[in-house]
Amino acid sequence: MDYPDFPLPQNGCTTEIMPGVLWLRMGLPFDLDHINLYLLEDTDGWFVVDTGLGTDTTKSAWDQIFANLDKPVKGVIVTHMHPDHIGLAGWITEKFRVPLYMTNSEYYTARALLNVPQGGSRWNDREYFTRAGLDNETVEKIVSSSKGFASVVSAIPLAYQRLRDGDVLTINGKRWEIMIGRGHSPEHACLFCHEQHVLLSGDHILPKISPNIGVYSTEPEGNALKEYLATLLPFLSLPESTLVLPAHNTPFTGLQDRVNGLRNHHKRHLNALLQACQTPQSVVDCLPVMFKRKLSGRNTVFAVAECLSHLNYLMFDKQLSRTLNAHGVYQYTAIDTPDDDVDIAQPDMDFTTV
Repeated sequence: MDYPDFPLPQNGCTTEIMPGVLWLRMGLPFDLDHINLYLLEDTDGWFVVDTGLGTDTTKSAWDQIFANLDKPVKGVIVTHMHPDHIGLAGWITEKFRVPLYMTNSEYYTARALLNVPQGGSRWNDREYFTRAGLDNETVEKIVSSSKGFASVVSAIPLAYQRLRDGDVLTINGKRWEIMIGRGHSPEHACLFCHEQHVLLSGDHILPKISPNIGVYSTEPEGNALKEYLATLLPFLSLPESTLVLPAHNTPFTGLQDRVNGLRNHHKRHLNALLQACQTPQSVVDCLPVMFKRKLSGRNTVFAVAECLSHLNYLMFDKQLSRTLNAHGVYQYTAIDTPDDDVDIAQPDMDFTTV
C-alpha cells in the first residue's frame, strides 16, 4: 500500500485530488476524530459525497466550502446511513433544492431511525445485552444513555433517487459505477470511476482500520460478517492502479493488498474465537480475545456487536454451538477441534495475501 502525498484539507478548505475531484474533512467528537468528504464536479454543478454530522459546527464548515465553489451544488450522494455520513444530507438538499442519491435500504433505514416512536419498550435491547453477558447495571446504563439518531441528523428528504448495484452516474463525461458493500451497513454504496481509476470507498474499505462489522439488537440473528466478506471480493477485480478515497484516514493505492488484509484480519479473529471457545464462553468473555484495549461507553456497544458478528458467523457455519444458560446468557462452544482453521469464502482468482 502507498499513501500519495496530498495536502491534508484544513477546516473549511478543500484539497484537489485531480481535476473535478475535491477532498475535504469535517471533525467528529469521537476517538475517530474526522470524516473525509468529497466533491465531484459536473458541467453545471457539484455533487456532494457524504455530509458529516448534523451539527452547527459542520454547517459552518460547509458554508465556507460553498462560498468558494464556482458552481452550485446539484446533488448529494450518501454512501450509507450512519450519522457522520448522512447527518447534513437533508440540510444541504433543502438549502440547494437538489436530489438525494442513496440505496434503498440505507434511505429507508435512516428514515425509520429518524422517526422512532418515543416511549417504545426497550426490552429487545436489554435482552440483547443481557444475553451477551453484560451485568444489569451496565445494561441499564447503555440502554438509557442513547441520545438518539435524530440528535445529529437533520430531517431527511421525503424523496430520493435510488442507487443500485451496477448503476452508472455520468458526471462530467466520466462513468462512476455503484458497487455495493454490506456488513458495515445494510447496502453501502461505493463509487468507482472507470476513466480515472478512482474509488470512493466510504467506510467499506479503510486503509488503517477495519470498519465496524457488527450484529446489533435490531437484528441479533444477523450474519453481517459473512455479508461483508462476500462483498469485499468484487473489489479485487478493480485495476491495480486504483486510487482509493476512503471516509477515514488518507487516500491510498494498493486496493488488492488492503482487501486481502481485511479478509485476513477477520480470519485471525475467527480462528482466535474458535480457539477460545474450546470451553463455553459468553460474548463478554470473548471481548478480550478481539480487543486488547480497555472498553467503555459506546466502545463497549461497538465491541459487543463486532464480537457477536464473528460468533454468529462461526455458529451459522456450524463451527460453534450456542446455548442459553440459567442466567439468560448465551454460551458459545467450539464444535471443531483446536487445530481446525476457519475457511472463509475464497475469490475466483489468485491473489497475494499480506
